[in-house]
Order: sequence, then structure tokens, then C-alpha cells
Amino acid sequence: MCPMSNPNSLPSGEGHTPAEPAAAAAPVAVTSPRTGRRPLWARLLGRLIAPWLALKIETPEHAQDPDGRPVVYVLEDYGLSNALILDKACQDAGLPSALIPLPGDLLGRKRGYLALSRRSSANPFNPLLAEKKAKRTHSDSLSKLLQAHQRDAGLDVRLVPVSIFVGRAPEKQTGWFAVLFSENWALVGRFRRLLSVLLNGRDTIVRFAAPVAVRETVAEGLDHERSVRKLQRVLRMHFRRIRESVIGPDLSTRRLLVDKVLAADPVREAIINQAKRDNSSPAEAWKKAHAYAWEIAADYSGPVVRSASFLLSHVWNRIYAGVLVHHLDKFKAAAPGHEVIYVPSHRSHMDYLLLSYLLYDRGIVPPHIAAGINLNLPVVGTLLRKGGAFFIRRSIRGNALYSAVFSEYVGQLMAGGYSIEYFIEGGRSRTGRLLKPKGGMIAMTVRGFLRQPRKPVLFQPIYIGYEKLMEGNSYLDELTGRPKEKESIWGLIWGIPKVLKSNYGQVVVNFGEPIALNDVLAEQAPEWDGKPVPEDVKPAWLGGTVDHLARVIQERVNGAADVNPINLLALALLSTPKHAMGEADLTAQIELSKKVLEEMPYSDRITVTPHSPERIIGHAEEIGVLQRISHPLGDVLTVSGDNAVLLSYFRNNVLHLFTAAAWVACCFQNNRRMSRTALKRVGRRLYPFLQGELFLPWSEEEFAERIDHTISVFEREGLLQRVGEEDEDLLARSSGQSDEVFRLRAIGHSLQQAFERYYITISVLVKNGPGTLGAAELEGLCQQAAQRLSLLYAPAAPEFFDKALFRGFIHKLRELKLVWPDAGSKLLFDERLDAWAKDAKFILGRELRHTIERISPEASKPAVASEAAAAEPPASVNDAEPPAEPPHGSDPQA
Repeated sequence: MCPMSNPNSLPSGEGHTPAEPAAAAAPVAVTSPRTGRRPLWARLLGRLIAPWLALKIETPEHAQDPDGRPVVYVLEDYGLSNALILDKACQDAGLPSALIPLPGDLLGRKRGYLALSRRSSANPFNPLLAEKKAKRTHSDSLSKLLQAHQRDAGLDVRLVPVSIFVGRAPEKQTGWFAVLFSENWALVGRFRRLLSVLLNGRDTIVRFAAPVAVRETVAEGLDHERSVRKLQRVLRMHFRRIRESVIGPDLSTRRLLVDKVLAADPVREAIINQAKRDNSSPAEAWKKAHAYAWEIAADYSGPVVRSASFLLSHVWNRIYAGVLVHHLDKFKAAAPGHEVIYVPSHRSHMDYLLLSYLLYDRGIVPPHIAAGINLNLPVVGTLLRKGGAFFIRRSIRGNALYSAVFSEYVGQLMAGGYSIEYFIEGGRSRTGRLLKPKGGMIAMTVRGFLRQPRKPVLFQPIYIGYEKLMEGNSYLDELTGRPKEKESIWGLIWGIPKVLKSNYGQVVVNFGEPIALNDVLAEQAPEWDGKPVPEDVKPAWLGGTVDHLARVIQERVNGAADVNPINLLALALLSTPKHAMGEADLTAQIELSKKVLEEMPYSDRITVTPHSPERIIGHAEEIGVLQRISHPLGDVLTVSGDNAVLLSYFRNNVLHLFTAAAWVACCFQNNRRMSRTALKRVGRRLYPFLQGELFLPWSEEEFAERIDHTISVFEREGLLQRVGEEDEDLLARSSGQSDEVFRLRAIGHSLQQAFERYYITISVLVKNGPGTLGAAELEGLCQQAAQRLSLLYAPAAPEFFDKALFRGFIHKLRELKLVWPDAGSKLLFDERLDAWAKDAKFILGRELRHTIERISPEASKPAVASEAAAAEPPASVNDAEPPAEPPHGSDPQA
């Protein structure tokens, strides 16, 4: 059997796509009817080389082919080592041997494989070699195989391309010398290849591709010479594409890439303009541009990357309990033939190193990474640069020359086939939520593609989830108002021992659903005809396309989230006043959260920890997140101090997964009964704001359907009941302080503070009146009110008074035309905000609404809260239990 898969299907030549039939069909294996024994020399040499070989064979799931079609393996290069490695791979995978010929010896060489060229390190300028190459225009074996098909109409041989990489993914190497002999683009001689096998043979990748039907090429009716050249060209394109995806592009030096950037017309024009602005000579402006380019450019070094992989493998094993990767095979299926742009979430400095290491370890070339200039530290910056990092200044606004140089550099990377990685959030998230995306790098990527639309671009969203953050304490300091500490080499050195002594739990890297730029352009810019767009032309649709793409990327990142044990603990424990629960209650709440995720899957790429609640609790105790307090009536599990605040970070990682469930639960915090119709009506009205804040993928109608599904789940779990047989629309929760009420409250707590922020904004607007506040003034007053609320009562989550969240809500109000600026940029609104205020009674208790209204500041005078306000604690911010029965009149069905 010979397993094949779509990820490695061949690119098509002009007018012919020989690989498409095999790629389109379900992956199958074909069985060759060859018989006989492998040659004696192969058996002897195979035993001799076996101790130095350990193969990582990449093949998909396969099935027996009843037709028994014969198979010929295709290698990129001839060579004894390649033949022996292929033969061992066939044995290990249970495939027909490559060293036993097909019946009739169709290749005329007593073997079952062919190669496109010989591996040689000879001088390419040698006239004898040049003459020999001129005479031989194609593979003799391939030519003989095609001739056999032309003679015998019943013959149907499948070509199976096989890529071999020796020393590409070292995992257990102990010698640095081995790095020099690992796989690269250079053609090497027999002695160097022998050293490569001896030193790196235990880290060999053998990748089988989808089969190509020779019969389909013959059926085109071309003359023999053209058929051979065409099929050989398609095979060479395939091998080059696979080698590029595994080894990386045939890299130019940093200096050559900088020269290309400076020679580009847009940069030359920017240099001339800069000289005019500075009243200097073009030569001086060129020096400035050269300094910018040299500051930006990466200096990728294969040996450094391979060496770093040795070091990092030990680091990960020491500080992490494991690194799990999901959906990588799906990415490998989509990536070949594309310019890949990795767009991961950004929560830690570890993101850079972790993703590059994982890609390299799994046979994919690490990307070039856009890094902040603050990381260009002595020694560290050099190592990062040699690992593929290129540096960007935090702000380039107003510096036209720098912008031109940087844009051209990104364009040259794309034109050269380099994969790129950047973080569209701009910086690390301090709250655990995805941040509002910044479109600068996306715009440069799109412009780079439009300028030279040769290779299709694929954006690959990636979710990186941690159980414990290295930067946790610094994030906490920043959220409480301390300035961000500047990175320094000494700070890094002093921090290493502490990091190596800590246990940071498990890390999960999930590959989200990729986004093809061509598909986005077809939807957002149907007028684009596929032709190059000059650098100085900015289409009207470009801005909207970039914004749409940024939003979809964040949605796809969220759609690949991992729910780890700490996420589930945070959801449960943060819903209680003292962040503590009895073990039985905590176990039940974790089970409920997992049930919600199971019954209402967010997407097919979401992963959830398989561990039981008991194992989750034990794991949290092991890594120091959870404390157990023994008590005769039952142990209490709690988090205290900074850990309690940091848990909100991990709750926010997965907040979007529980939006519908939390919405339904919130509506029953202060209402005993409520109709299904009201739940969906108010949910639709509120959804655009939740969608903007949490990057949710549904329409309003789809969100209403999830509300319906949530209600069904809650009914089955006994959290809600239908009231009366006559009115199936009316729902009710249990009365008093039952277990069901407790569990419902815990589910709803995660979104409660978002609704409080919304109401604070509405209250401040209404209190000050239309035409009084600008957007920036409103942000500041809302932040003051939220801080005041947090100071008067128990501290809320750190992001409760995050100005960026208020800014996003105000932006959405403007987008929906609920508020709009007047001639003086002051915000106007009408009576529709009153409807919003009325809807607040479904979510917020009367006491809380009253308190927010009392402390909402006015622009003309400082915000002062009376003692009476302090005497009325809000239900959610104080984290107190809500009243078992709402005050008279608050139940919409009463």
C-alpha cells in the first residue's frame, strides 16, 4: 500500500493538472504487484546503515486499493543514501520496496524508483559537465515509463513523489558539529552526504506525496518529448515547493536584501523627498534609508536556528509540563503553494520562540517575525535577528522614509517566498482578551501582494494558551497603574534562574481555520481584476478590506481556543465573593462548564481539556494556582492575593465561548421569571456590542439561535423550568439559594461586568446630556466612574476600568448611529438610549443601577459620590449574592 495525501499534491503546469485527480479524491493507497527479493547489496548496506537512521515518515490515513495499480517512487536526486533511506521508509510503512522492479522492468534499471537529477558538488562551470547537461534534457527513466504507457494502453502506473530531508528536525542531538551537515539547498558530494547521514540520520523526514497518474499525461496526446518535459517540470515544481516549506526559501544574505530594498523605486522616490525635506543631498538621505533598512532587516542563519532548537527543547521540558499542538495537519494540507502569514494571539514573549520552535520541530521552516524594536537588545537582538526576527519601531507615523523602507522590506520578503509572522494586536494582552487589531502590517501585506500577485497569500490564525504566565506579576503591576518596565539585558539575565525553577504548566498551540487572501478580495473587492496594483495607487476598497480581514483573523483565533484546567477553575472561582468553593461545588461547576461546551460547540477547532474535575483540581494545586484549606465539614479550595486577580486573565481567554450561556444566566440574576421572547429580543439588541468586544462570529439571528439552544441545555440540567403548560414561552429559575441558582449565577458572572460598563457609559451620556461630551471626554469620565465603583466596593477584575474597553463600546455606539458627533465633535443622541436604559433592568439589579447613576460624573464638576450611594452595594461589583427574589416590579412577567 502506498499512502498519499492532499497536502503534498503537485502544482499544475500550464494547461494540465496531472495531480488534481489524485488530490481531489479521497486519499488512497495503491498496491504494486511486484514480487521478488531486494538485492543482496541493498540488504547488506541497509543493515549497515540502520543504526544511524531513525525515520519520521509523513503519510496520511489510507485504504487498500482494490485495483492493485503499480507504483513507481520519484526522488528529487539520485544517490545511494537516498535509495537506502527510501527502501527503509517503505519497509517501515509496509509499502512495496523501491528496490524491487515492476514486472517487465519498465524503467530498465532493475528498481522501482526513479530520480529527476543527480546530486553533485562539482563546479557548474565545468564545460564538460555543461555539455553533458545540454545533451540530457530529461530523466531517461521517466521517458521509458511514458513510452511503455504509449505502447500498452492497459498500463496505469502511479508516480509517488517522495521528499527526503536528513537532519531537518533534530530532537535528541548532543553535538553542535552535526548542525553543519543538516539539510539545506546546497547540492553536496558523496562524502558530505555520508557525514550528514552519520551525524543527522536519526532525524530524517520522509514525506510521501499524492500519486500522479501517468496515464492521464499520456492521454493528453502531446508528443513524447513535450509530455516528458511537462511531467518532469510539474514534479520539479512539487519538490521545490515542499523543500521550500520544510527548509525555507533559498535565502539571500541580509546585505543583498537590503540592497534590493534600497534599489526599489518607491524607496528611491522616498529618499529624494527626504532630501528635499531635510535640505540635504540625496546621498545623505540614502545613508539614512540604509540605516533604517539595516536596523529592520533579519539576518536568518540556519545553523543558529538549528542550534537554538537544541537549547529550547531542554528549556521547554524544564519549565512546561508539555506543549500540545492541534490541527497542524490541516495547516500542512492548506499551506503548500502559498505565501503563509502567521497571525497568532499575543500573550507572552514566549509566543515568538514557542511557535518558531514548534514549526521547525515539525518540519516547517520558521517564519520571519515582526518584533518590537524594544527587543533589539545587545546579544539578544542579534540572536533574534539570526532566528528570523526583523524589527519595527513602535510608531512610524510622520516618518515617510522609514515607512517606505519598511513597506518595501515586507514586500521583498513576500516576493522572495518567505513566510512572515506578526501580531496584529500590536502588543501583548494584559487582560487575557484579544485586543483590538491594528491594521498596519495587514495593510502592508495586502499591498505587497497587490503589487506582485504571483503567489497566493494564506493567513494562518493561531491560538496560544498558557496555564501560567511568566509575565503575570508585571501585567498585574501595569493594570494597577505602574508604568511598564523597559526591557533590559540585565533584567533578562537575572530573570532566567527564576524561570528555570518554576513550573508553568502546559501550553497548547491550536491552528485556526486559515484565510485565503484571494477569497477575501473576491468578497470585499470584486472589481479587482487580478492585475498588479502600483505602489502609488490606493484603491478605495483597500481600507475596508484590511478592517474586514483584521476582524476575521481575530474571530478565527477565538475559534481555535483551548479550554485548559485553569480557564475552567477561573470561571468557577471568580464568581464567588471570596474566590473560594467547597470541593463538591467546584467539581459540579466545572462539569457544568464542560457540558455547555460539549452541547454547544463554538467551532470544530476548539479543544477542551479531557481531564476530570478531580484531576483538574489536583493539577492546579500542583502548579501552585489553587490552595486547599482543610475543614471538618469539607475542604475548601481557594485562590488568594495576586493569584485571584491573575485568574481573571485566564477567565478572559475563554469568555467568548460562554457568551450565550452567560447572557441567559445574567438575565436570571435579578429576575425570577422571564420569557424566551424577551431573552432573544434584548439579546439581539445587545449582541453587536458583545460581538465587537469579544470578536464573535455569528449574526444576530445566529446568536438568538444559540440562546434557544442554551435554554434547552439549562432546562435539561435543571437550571431553568418552563412555567405552566399554557405558556411555553415563560421560563423561571429556582427560588431561594438552591444549588441550581448558585450554578446559574456562576455561569452568568463572567459577563456581568461587561454589562455594567455598558450601563456606566449610557448613564454618563444621559446625565451630561447631548452635545456636551466628546468621545475622549466620555472615555475619561467612564473610567473614573468604574474606578470609583471598584474603590467603593470589592475590587473588580483589572479590565473593569480599562479605557480601551470603553473606547470600543463608544465606537460601536457611533457605528450603529446611536450616537453621532456634531460640528464641534460633541456626541449627540436621541431617545433610543432610553430604550437601552430600560433594557438594563433585565440584567442589572435595581440597587446597582441606582448606584451607577449616583456616581456617574458630570463634565462640569468633579465626580462626588454621597455616603448614601456607598450604603447601596451593587450586586456584581461587590461580588455579593444577588437577592433570591427580585424587588417588586423588576420581574418583566410579574
